[in-house]
Amino acid sequence: MQATRVREKSHRLPRSCYIGETTVSLTLCIEQRVPVFSDPGLVAQFVDILGATATRWSCIVPVYCFMPDHLHLVVHGDNPTSDIWKMAAGYKQRTGYWWSSHRHGTYWEKGFHDHVLRGEEDLAAHVRYVLENPYRKGLVEDGMDYPYSGAVGCSLEDVLSGLPL
Repeated sequence: MQATRVREKSHRLPRSCYIGETTVSLTLCIEQRVPVFSDPGLVAQFVDILGATATRWSCIVPVYCFMPDHLHLVVHGDNPTSDIWKMAAGYKQRTGYWWSSHRHGTYWEKGFHDHVLRGEEDLAAHVRYVLENPYRKGLVEDGMDYPYSGAVGCSLEDVLSGLPL
């Protein structure tokens, strides 16, 4: 069966919106929605790659949530030179390379879904919303019990308490 290629979503915002001390919510989907993120070893490997990629581009990840067939991230640029777009593209490239070596036939969809959080948006509320995704999908009784969620470069508890990044 030949894979159906998904047309890349055109981003309506200029690249400058992803640079600096900004916060962006991202969703990265697995092509054909194959449920690959149920293996704790795979998720741990991908969290390690996420940490290295976030550090490379001066980003913090206040929350990640590996759903079976997609990944939710909230990414915050830590300084004026942070580049969330390059972080997301670099993450997909590094994990794509990992897949080509270990799990042939698994691919990310092109592009990603994104939402730049505005100053008036409550980061803690957005993080709680991401953490509740597994509950809404019936995977756990409490989103905080989901084993494939966490934060990189900051404390999830601090973010949920409303402390600044």
